[in-house]
Amino acid sequence: MMRQVRRPAAPPPGAPAPQYGGGVPRQPSYVDGQGHDGYDSGYNTGQVYGGGGPGGPGAPAGTRAPRPAPNWGRRIKVGAITLAAVLVVTSVATYFWADSKLNRDVDLSQVIDRPSEGEGTNYLIVGSDSRKGMSSEDKKRLHTGSAEGQRTDSVMILHVGSNGDTLISLPRDSDVVVPSYKGSTSGKVYPATGRHAKLNATYAEDGPTLLTRTVEYNTGLRIDHYVEIGFAGFANIVDAVGGVDIKIDKGFKDKYSGADFQAGEQTLNGEQALAFVRTRHAFAASDLERTKNQQKFLAALAHQVATPSTVLNPFKFYPTMGAGLDSLSVDKDMGLFDLASMFWAMKGVNGGDGTSLNMPVSGSVGGNLVWDKAKVKTLVDELKNDEKVTVSGN
Repeated sequence: MMRQVRRPAAPPPGAPAPQYGGGVPRQPSYVDGQGHDGYDSGYNTGQVYGGGGPGGPGAPAGTRAPRPAPNWGRRIKVGAITLAAVLVVTSVATYFWADSKLNRDVDLSQVIDRPSEGEGTNYLIVGSDSRKGMSSEDKKRLHTGSAEGQRTDSVMILHVGSNGDTLISLPRDSDVVVPSYKGSTSGKVYPATGRHAKLNATYAEDGPTLLTRTVEYNTGLRIDHYVEIGFAGFANIVDAVGGVDIKIDKGFKDKYSGADFQAGEQTLNGEQALAFVRTRHAFAASDLERTKNQQKFLAALAHQVATPSTVLNPFKFYPTMGAGLDSLSVDKDMGLFDLASMFWAMKGVNGGDGTSLNMPVSGSVGGNLVWDKAKVKTLVDELKNDEKVTVSGN
């Protein structure tokens, strides 16, 4: 059965309406007879749903509210911060990539009885005839031959100081006294016997440490860093940079190095560059003339590497850096900043901001070039005291 609902009695006629819900006020009455009493909730103008208001769906075409003006100051600031962050990340990544490619193979701590340190920094820069990693075809193409052992094709001392940088070429046929030294592999100390030899023969005898020891003993100048590059590495660097522009004053040929050059401005590739810096048989001054060509070419190479077309082009910069770093053997204490300092000093010296010369020579004995002892002493004293060099070479 359905339960009967009991409704309250209706109020008598004329009685005020009861409060809704025990306290809910009455709704306002409509006093204008049309349902309006002056109250506007916004529905009738379309302001709630957008109809009829400015920029709303019902507004006439072309009356959309204007966009706020772009904040260019903020955009530029954000762009600058983003660019700076990208450059920092790229620089850090490049640094660690390059540092990992350095071959720190030479331990100068094995060099005994070293001269005292002087002012500035001295680099021993060596171009060896190493054929490491070269195929038979490479040896034929680059005219290197297949000689056993290993010798130096060029030896230079670069002094970097506050009174001008100096690059000194030491002819590989220089007559030197072989001092006592510690074997790089045996650890045995070999006493001095007063033996004379060509400078490049000391490298063949016991490598970079004996070469460094011999240079220090015969000059009295302490070597701070050692840098070496072989035949293949040299050619690869030149090719990676896209060739090197150089002016040859007088044409020459040499069947031993493969050189065949006309006078004038030209661009040398890796094969031609190696022939240019190795040639000596074509010159009356032989090794002395070759060292001058080596200095000249290194200047041109440094200039080529430092041009914006190389530095700002990642497709050229990274291959060049990779080829160069892969090809170098340096001492264990060499850092990238040391290498950069050496590079810029070489560029400056050969660009006229420093001094370049051959080691002063007074004559020859048995086919070996004898250094001028008086001039060498003056030169070394000026370098150790970081003074401007006044000595001239051959």
